[in-house]
Amino acid sequence: MIQPYYQNRELSWIAFNTRVLEEAEDPNVPLLEQLSFSAIYQSNLDEFVQVRVGTMLDRMKETPKEKDSRTGMKPKEQLNAMLQQISDLLPRKDNAYFHTMEKLQDYGIIHVTFADATPEEKSFLELYFKREIKPLLSPIIIDKRQPFPFLRNKEIYIAVHLASKSGVKLGIIPAGAGQTDRVIRLDKTGRFILLEDIILHFAPQAFKNYKVLDSALIRITRNADIRFEGSAADEQTDFRDIMESLLRKRKKREPVRLQMNSMLNKDAMEYLLKKLKLSKKQLFLEQTPLDLSFVYKLGDAPELKYSVNKPQLRPDISTRTDIMSQIAERDILLSYPYESISPFLRLLQEASIDPDVISIKITLYRLASNSQVIESLCQAAENGKQVLVMVELRARFDEENNIHWAERLIDAGCTVIYGPHNMKVHSKLLLITRKSDDKIQNFVQIGTGNYNEKTSRLYTDLSLMTANPEIAEDAKHVFDALSTDSLVEHTKQLLVAPLCLRTRILEMLDEEIAHARNHEEAYFAAKVNSISDRAIMDKLCEASQAGVTIELVVRGICCLKPNVPGYTDNIKIVSLVGRYLEHSRIYIFGKENRQKVYISSADFMTRNTVHRVEVATPILDKKLQQQAVNLVKLCLADNTKARIGQPDGTFQHCIPVTDNTAINAQEMQYQNAVSNAKLLS
Repeated sequence: MIQPYYQNRELSWIAFNTRVLEEAEDPNVPLLEQLSFSAIYQSNLDEFVQVRVGTMLDRMKETPKEKDSRTGMKPKEQLNAMLQQISDLLPRKDNAYFHTMEKLQDYGIIHVTFADATPEEKSFLELYFKREIKPLLSPIIIDKRQPFPFLRNKEIYIAVHLASKSGVKLGIIPAGAGQTDRVIRLDKTGRFILLEDIILHFAPQAFKNYKVLDSALIRITRNADIRFEGSAADEQTDFRDIMESLLRKRKKREPVRLQMNSMLNKDAMEYLLKKLKLSKKQLFLEQTPLDLSFVYKLGDAPELKYSVNKPQLRPDISTRTDIMSQIAERDILLSYPYESISPFLRLLQEASIDPDVISIKITLYRLASNSQVIESLCQAAENGKQVLVMVELRARFDEENNIHWAERLIDAGCTVIYGPHNMKVHSKLLLITRKSDDKIQNFVQIGTGNYNEKTSRLYTDLSLMTANPEIAEDAKHVFDALSTDSLVEHTKQLLVAPLCLRTRILEMLDEEIAHARNHEEAYFAAKVNSISDRAIMDKLCEASQAGVTIELVVRGICCLKPNVPGYTDNIKIVSLVGRYLEHSRIYIFGKENRQKVYISSADFMTRNTVHRVEVATPILDKKLQQQAVNLVKLCLADNTKARIGQPDGTFQHCIPVTDNTAINAQEMQYQNAVSNAKLLS
């Protein structure tokens, strides 16, 4: 049933990306970081178009009358609304970029077009084009006799409209040209021009026998929605081969968006859209460069970037004592990026060479390019230990990397598995088994984020390391299920999706509802990336109506509207978008003596709670519980980067605070980490 407190998932995501764009517009954000947020906004949008727009186009063909379960919108209605909102945001994105670039001129960083170049620069560029670029160009002509070329996903091309008496004739030149740097420096300070702008200016030289009518930069985005539909025949085929086949299919899927920096004339535009099988709604005219990824190379002047925040080493974790002995004494909770990932990496490294460690089991979803995790696992296998690695080959846009890692692990002697049929494994779980003096001891690590050293410096995540026997027993059940293509049905401590995570969450919410109806203080808080699971949203509404106080920190998609009269009056929702990407998931049930706190890999989305293997672990140590609770409280108190959810589903930025009452949750967490390090050292 459609409820007044539901919000459309796709439009909610666009609203989230708008909050990212707000950081590009924020004058309090350092200038090069503003550019980075513009690039992040565009990168996010690229993925959204590839996946969600692509999915919606597929649904229009396959199930055109199927309605969104939250808002009742049909696929075509959703698609039109998505494309319209993306189009409406283009001027803001363009203005943000050019406003930042204008400010950067004071620091010598100047984006030059050919028209803006000095006479000396134009002479240099003409010579540069002739010597360095032109010999590597591959221009082609398209007309009635020639097939339209395959344009690669997200690469930039020059489209040239050529005069012809026999219909439209186009010239196409690839401008991504990996043959040279995209940013061409014009002096020793910061004046630069982009490669595609040079090629665009000199494009007529590639078609000397034709009159050029007009030209434009173009960039297409292809549908990236590939789905594994298993069959009996697949059981006889290595899953890596199946995924490699699907990845080849993805690269050739149909275009879903065309970006241009200027329009060609009407006939040429109609011809181009027809060949790409796109409607005018899928065409976007943009003033900024069509790919903003180059902005990360424009400089690193300290005054133009965030101050360097080095992840803190925990002084209460000894470097003289092996990490497993310390975990045996007490649970350890690490908070990234404020604290270093090194204690976890030490745990894996020590386990790989410890003669008493007999087995290591781990689930892998996304990894760094130079992964120390992989190195330790390979070393452990080469040292004769049993190493079981669940590699998720369906991690979107990391499929090729994970296929590579799977091959590397197998070559090293690890046992590699790919998880349940038709279900992703998104959990972050490690189990180490050690045997000494006829005593078996298990060590478990459970996290909210990936085993990725790079993102551990950019994403906020929590990582628990424990020797709790019941948690270890549950972890063993998870790995046994993954190894036998089955699902965990019963646990003592862990919440494990898909069968015993959502049900337990709903049960604990029912407990809070019972307390509220008994006129007792009742409370629930959560920090998640997204919320769209209707069962959980309906239960939160029921809890709100019963008088439970509910506080949510939701960074991204939020399909639940707070403060809807009669439904969600007691629900507060905050979205935090700032320097770091908020990624940790925390669930808090009740207060004080009966408080239960979990950290998890699962968001409150049906894809997580029903269609994936996810793990949530209780934080049993009272001190660590309070650490997680304080983290959520600080996010809720933020009045600098927080946006407050409104009954209409929008989010309003907090009124800017510049005095001593300003609270920036991320900066305060880092300062707390620094203070703790000094206090304990």
